Amino acid sequence: MRRIIIRAFPLFLLLLLLTPTSTIAAVRSLSFGISGDDVVSAQKQLISLGYLAKGKATGYFGPLTDAGVKKFQCDRKIICSGSSATTGYGLVGPKTRAALTSASAASDNPANLNPTTATPRAVGSFEFSGWIPYWRSATGTQDVLPHLSQLTSVMPFGYTVKSDGTLADTARLTEEPWASFIKTAKENKVRVIPTVMWGNGASIHTILSDTKKRIALEDEIANLVKQNGFDGIDIDFEAKQHQTITYFSTFLKGLYQRMGNKWVYCTVEARMPLENRYSPGAIIPPDATDYANDYVEMNKYCDRVEIMAYDQGTIDIELNAVRGAPYAPVADLKWVENLVTLASQTISKNKLVIGIPTYGYEYTITPTPGDSYQYKVLWPFNPGYALDIAKQLGITPIRNNAGEMGFTYDPKILAAIAPTGSESTQTQQSVSSSSIAQNADGQTTVGMPFNYLSWSDAQAIADKVALARKLGVRGVAVFKFDGGEDPGMWNALK
Repeated sequence: MRRIIIRAFPLFLLLLLLTPTSTIAAVRSLSFGISGDDVVSAQKQLISLGYLAKGKATGYFGPLTDAGVKKFQCDRKIICSGSSATTGYGLVGPKTRAALTSASAASDNPANLNPTTATPRAVGSFEFSGWIPYWRSATGTQDVLPHLSQLTSVMPFGYTVKSDGTLADTARLTEEPWASFIKTAKENKVRVIPTVMWGNGASIHTILSDTKKRIALEDEIANLVKQNGFDGIDIDFEAKQHQTITYFSTFLKGLYQRMGNKWVYCTVEARMPLENRYSPGAIIPPDATDYANDYVEMNKYCDRVEIMAYDQGTIDIELNAVRGAPYAPVADLKWVENLVTLASQTISKNKLVIGIPTYGYEYTITPTPGDSYQYKVLWPFNPGYALDIAKQLGITPIRNNAGEMGFTYDPKILAAIAPTGSESTQTQQSVSSSSIAQNADGQTTVGMPFNYLSWSDAQAIADKVALARKLGVRGVAVFKFDGGEDPGMWNALK
């Protein structure tokens, strides 16, 4: 045993001597008093994140770098006290290095509006596309078939990912009505880009952070597309964690490389500018830009980036203050413009696609002291649901200050007229305070809870299409084609 140790030790020294300095430096921990290229890299990251005064990265880990590292660790809740030797405070070890890399990636994605830095207008034809949900496959395909000539692509919605990281054909796309629909779409030269949807953030991180499982998923998706003759794939991984950002980018890169001439669509949640998320003068928390999607990397590896510009609700602080209450739209036109302007500062407009809703939401709203309101989402619905209620109550819906259709009503009166009620189907809403009195016809009592409906009709959809053209993006994608939307929508998709 002793001889083996003695023989191995010189070999280790030899390997150490032969290993390039940069390789050794890449894995060592950084602390006060040391120098090197790896210190330069860390200093550049600290400078970009605002933890070190802007200037030249010296490569020496001195007092300023030490203070910057400690503040970064404390803000990111890594460690906030102790010594570097005992707790790692002020030490750039594996955890702090990973956090710096992740935060730096996010910092390359602008968080505030600056229209002057937007990418150039898209060139080429304007594109119309949309999703057909598997739960309404019969009515959805029937709805789209007569209008295929108006579309560039369709996204059957679609495939899901199981907890083990393998695909499940939730929509059963090889069966009817999909088989005939896909055949007809191809005959009309419409791209068929099925969606892979996944909404479990913990599972997404578990699979994508495992190199073997991530590569297996990339291979399975690429093979699925090629074996079925699809034109590409739409990746819709939602609710991802910030810690997944680099793994997701690596996944997109691997998938893009495997797809050859097939399309990679990327569908992502809306990202709001900081000025819309926080009130003027508010303290913005350090994790406010801990994004889960790296727009810079997506711009490299996605042929189309579809922004889900819907489900706004009450999240825009700035618009909440100026629009009047109650206010909880599916997608205010100004809100959508801000989302797209922010994204276009990083993502080419040649790739950007604005997601447009065709549904609405119903809320119970309770007025509270100080002219404020409490909102409780009841359910999403298709427009027919709202129009049926309006007809029963003799209410005329009006266009609200978010550009959507809406009205309010007293649910007790509806219950008296139609005690069995009716089922709902899908979106969100918004009306001004004046429309409460106008639409309620005296039925809604101030200070008492009332119901509020708002939805995206054909005019709201047409307004989003006009906005997309004005902003110069690639096109629009409708969620959803299921036969329940305002039929006048098709006149806007031209």
